[in-house]
Amino acid sequence: MTRLVGFSSPLLLGFDEMERLVERAAKTGNDGYPPYNIERVPASDGRGELIRITLALAGFRDEDLEITVEERQLVVRGENRDDGSDRVYLHRGIAARRFQRAFVLAEGIEVVAARLEHGLLQIDLVRPEPERIVRSIRIETATKR
Repeated sequence: MTRLVGFSSPLLLGFDEMERLVERAAKTGNDGYPPYNIERVPASDGRGELIRITLALAGFRDEDLEITVEERQLVVRGENRDDGSDRVYLHRGIAARRFQRAFVLAEGIEVVAARLEHGLLQIDLVRPEPERIVRSIRIETATKR
């Protein structure tokens, strides 16, 4: 993998962590399973705008899934446990395999809800509006020391 050099500019000070996040995001490439959508949900009911991740997880139950946030990374793991039945499949097209899907989160993003309904896992994220702070910096001169 080629190294990104965009963060090496002398005008971008203190972005080392950002460069590491971009590299981590590039490494989380998966095999495409499970498929997912990411959408922006407009503000309503007095809450701010949401980011919603929806994963297609046909055949998984809530107890088969684990959602964690690890070092600013949202990780969804699933293991479809055999229900112990003696089913005989003529064709098995619904995936029943273990998976891990990771999403790198920006600073301040919080997971506020997760729900599994009709084979779709929806995870809602919110980004609090940052405070706009203006601070004056006093300039010292050699004579004022």
